[in-house]
Amino acid sequence: MTTKTGLITDSFKVVKTEKRRKKREKSPSPPPVQKEAEGETVCGKELNKLTQFDLDWRFGPCTGISRLQRWERAKLHGLNPPEDIKELLLQTHTDPEYTQSLWSEYPL
Repeated sequence: MTTKTGLITDSFKVVKTEKRRKKREKSPSPPPVQKEAEGETVCGKELNKLTQFDLDWRFGPCTGISRLQRWERAKLHGLNPPEDIKELLLQTHTDPEYTQSLWSEYPL
């Protein structure tokens, strides 16, 4: 008995598809990100400051209460929250974008 030894590719037909023949087209690159620090508005700077206050764990959790309530609670417990945050919150106490914390939209 003689056995035929060869490559496995000898017994299977090679099928080439169009995808292999065509070169992949490059997708257009996204536009470069522009730095907003230079052209940032006063409103944007204030909201950024308040967001940083929300993200600062030293002043306790901020879910379920307003930013001013969180600031007052931190002051009551001697955590020394920034005074400029309180001034900003008192100036803009009617705007919910300023008064509510970053996670106010999420259910408890």
